[in-house]
Amino acid sequence: MKTHFKTIIISDVHLGTKGSKAKEIARFLKQYRCENLILNGDIIDGWQLKKSGSWKRKHTRFFNRIIKMIENHKTNVVYLRGNHDDFLDQILPLQIGNLSIQTDMIYESHGKKYFITHGDVFDSITTNLRWIAYIGDVGYTFLLWLNRVVNHYRIKRGLPYFSLSQYIKGKVKSAVSYIDQYEEELAKMAKAKGCDGIICGHIHKAENRYIDGIHYLNSGDWVETMSALAEDEDSNWQLIYYNEIDFKSSANLHISSFFEGENEKNSDIIPLKQVSFDRNNDDQIEPPAFRS
Repeated sequence: MKTHFKTIIISDVHLGTKGSKAKEIARFLKQYRCENLILNGDIIDGWQLKKSGSWKRKHTRFFNRIIKMIENHKTNVVYLRGNHDDFLDQILPLQIGNLSIQTDMIYESHGKKYFITHGDVFDSITTNLRWIAYIGDVGYTFLLWLNRVVNHYRIKRGLPYFSLSQYIKGKVKSAVSYIDQYEEELAKMAKAKGCDGIICGHIHKAENRYIDGIHYLNSGDWVETMSALAEDEDSNWQLIYYNEIDFKSSANLHISSFFEGENEKNSDIIPLKQVSFDRNNDDQIEPPAFRS
């Protein structure tokens, strides 16, 4: 099992909400080393924290894990602003050691350029009609609650995790149409910026495909799909799903490598290569707004 990646991208963790899989993502990050970790928006759900959300110890552990990645492996961490963590507008841009907070970024690797943004810049509902977005947020919160109830009984019966909310969205024709349009618009923006691809989150739908020659990547979320994007040393991207990880084999790998010689111990760690992070200088694009 590969334990090292050049870059890992996660988004839509929604810490502060009941639906957030904080324990799972902390466990996920413990399995891997990476040179760059990009938190692509909606990591903290400020909207829910203002209403009925609560901050728990498991949410703090997520950031403790990131701090350990910085301290132990010198990981570069970039936190990009989403719509649910729009409170970051008060401090960005900010650079503290290996941690930077900003609106979006240009990522370069192996001669390819990717524009990375949370993605709500193209969500007209949350950009112009925030009160409608809040109503939608309430409905989505209920759907996630129902999702937890369903999976509680599925686990009792020995059945695997099932994302009810993803299933419902996949059946609703208007939602499917919205997602298709969303992906196409982001691909157009990447092309306009002279980039080879675009990396986003926001709609909680993990994806890795090409749209009119543009590499479209979506990291998914840690409320429903529990997925992340990972890039290896050869600039190959892949989606990793938490429910498909064999943690038992991973634990055995770490235990066996502990007793091996020093040279063998690090044999699964691929040498790091340089990745450049450049801020986007295009002032014509307004910063992302809001989304439920």
